[in-house]
Amino acid sequence: MARVLIADDEESIRLVLATALAQAGHDVALANSGGEALAQLIGGGFDVAILDVRMPDMSGLDVLQRLREAETPVIVIVITAQNTMANAIEAMKRGAFNYLTKPFDLDEVRTLVARASEMHRLTDTVGRIRTEVAGRYEPGVTLIGTSPAMQEIFKTIGRLANSDATVLIEGESGSGKELIARAIHAHSPRWSGPFVALNCSAIPRDLLESEIFGHERGAFTGANERRIGRFESAGGGTLFLDEIGDMPIDLQVKLLRVLQEREFSRVGGTAVIKADARIIAATNQSLERAVREGRFREDLYFRLKVVPITVPPLRERRGDIPDLIRHFLAKTNAEMATDVSGITPEAEALLVRHPWQGNVRELENTLVRAAVLAPGQTLTEADLQLPEGAPPPALAGSLADTLRSAVATLVHDPNRPGKDLHAAVVAAVERPLIELVLEQTGGNQLRAADLLGINRNTLRKKLTALGIPIPRGGA
Repeated sequence: MARVLIADDEESIRLVLATALAQAGHDVALANSGGEALAQLIGGGFDVAILDVRMPDMSGLDVLQRLREAETPVIVIVITAQNTMANAIEAMKRGAFNYLTKPFDLDEVRTLVARASEMHRLTDTVGRIRTEVAGRYEPGVTLIGTSPAMQEIFKTIGRLANSDATVLIEGESGSGKELIARAIHAHSPRWSGPFVALNCSAIPRDLLESEIFGHERGAFTGANERRIGRFESAGGGTLFLDEIGDMPIDLQVKLLRVLQEREFSRVGGTAVIKADARIIAATNQSLERAVREGRFREDLYFRLKVVPITVPPLRERRGDIPDLIRHFLAKTNAEMATDVSGITPEAEALLVRHPWQGNVRELENTLVRAAVLAPGQTLTEADLQLPEGAPPPALAGSLADTLRSAVATLVHDPNRPGKDLHAAVVAAVERPLIELVLEQTGGNQLRAADLLGINRNTLRKKLTALGIPIPRGGA
């Protein structure tokens, strides 16, 4: 149930909408002018507002603008008899949840109000996991973001609330893919079941199948007892498969079969087990490219991408950084007994300008380090220990020039084996890149993997495959 305000100067429209929404179980209030609507909404307590564009003394769009300026937490649906592009664009620019033209279908209105109500619930405290399930998860499952991209993600989570659809979350490392997966789980019908996460790139190939599906005693050397796999452990809940792009092809075949048949067997077993887990997969690489390169099955890709969610990198939603700063400082104070009360405008501006190659995770780590080591209660630029701005343009330019020359040479080289130019360039760049990063980190593989944007196991595999010796020195 939502508390809804209907504002329209036509009494017949008010009564029709009020009756339809009251029958759907909502608590409805009415206003016949823009001023009256604004006064009621500013007073608080409303989840959703339906505003007509043309009303006496103040238009619905002006009411919407005033609500946004006052930061009133209400979701607004705009209605109008004038179906013009200007009205639609202006409504969405001012932050409307959606836009309807008269005459409208009442079922559509009821559905839209239900979605808007869910959106209000998701963004009530900027994506806070609802109270009754927040205690089930570790601290930090809050989604922060008022940018349009994050608002779209919140809306998608709301639309998924009553669904069991498979979800594929794509985004760079550190952008918050697992938090989104947890939010989807928490707002799904399976919220009371387990949330089981598995990083497909962090487990050796010969153990991954057993981790996912379990095994019977004696299935292989060392299998001294039966083991329940992640699929079985996630029964009644959600199985989150992170870095799905690193799953070996033969396991992709088995996963596809499970998604199709909704059943599986443990390794070395014959008993058929029903798969009762909702699948959410995530990747930091392009699965479309992986399909083209033959590293990922196309049929599995489409099975996973029933509902796609793309998480924008932090550098594409810089407007969210101030809110993230406040969130992470409060979290650090609570968890580490620090006493940081704020940040200077100059330091905040520096954080907003930074390129954040490590995304939200890098921002959090930067703020934790600064809060722990800062001598005062207010963070300054010096406390952040962060280089000003993005990498020098000369670096990008010189790298592009080098690649341009190398590509020209490769294209016109008649003796170059094969036709895969992408593989040839990657092979030429990857080894020196890894060697240089290891050199800069003194052989610290964990730090090198973090800088390269890959996990430590992947780095180890590359070191072995490329025959790169690990430099010795301080970590």
